[in-house]
Amino acid sequence: MSKPAQPFPLPPFEGFRPESMAFFQDLDNNQNKEWFAANKARYEQFVRGPLQSLVDDVSTQLKKARLPLYGDPHRALFRINRDIRFSKDKRPYQTHASAVLTRDGEKHSPGVLYIHIDPKGSFVAAGFYCPEPPTLLSLRQGLVAQSAGWGKVERALLKAELPLLTDDTLVRVPRGFEDSSPKFAEVLKLKSWVVLRKLSAADISQSSLVDQIVALARDSKPLLNFGWEALNTEHAFSIE
Repeated sequence: MSKPAQPFPLPPFEGFRPESMAFFQDLDNNQNKEWFAANKARYEQFVRGPLQSLVDDVSTQLKKARLPLYGDPHRALFRINRDIRFSKDKRPYQTHASAVLTRDGEKHSPGVLYIHIDPKGSFVAAGFYCPEPPTLLSLRQGLVAQSAGWGKVERALLKAELPLLTDDTLVRVPRGFEDSSPKFAEVLKLKSWVVLRKLSAADISQSSLVDQIVALARDSKPLLNFGWEALNTEHAFSIE
């Protein structure tokens, strides 16, 4: 029996062209299936194709840098179709493109590198975004149990100018952590542990975007490692 044909290699990422952002701007004004069907070739050429190449090149460079994150360029991308079943906003399409890389390449694995390409503002982020309650509990417990290790994480993020995002937080320290040190209160109240760097229009238009994304992954490694170890408490913490 012959082996299945292998997919053609992707071209190297060379940047998102002006046509990429123009497509999203047009889509924003034409939120209907007929328009999208007529313009799908633009989406494939100027958005999906470059994003697949970007994921592929980033994954290759992460492997060379021994950073344990990976994305399959054919599976790491999020769909452009919106899930409108339970939303008041019935527009059928996203007006941005995004992809996620994880330790095992599965979208929903905890601890991610997230790429967001958007004419209204692009960025790359890393961390633990809206984790399930058991996962978030383990992160908080890890922080309390390994306070010295968390201190190293905070210093590393401060040096890299990567503060944790604080736009999704509880009003009070969560139940069960009331007796924790007050210096951890603000982190314990967070619903997500995420750091982010904004990307300019010039950033996303160049092949050097690959290096910028890898740099964010490297700078956020202490946070990711701390979280992964908190979810696997049988092993000692390692936050290099």
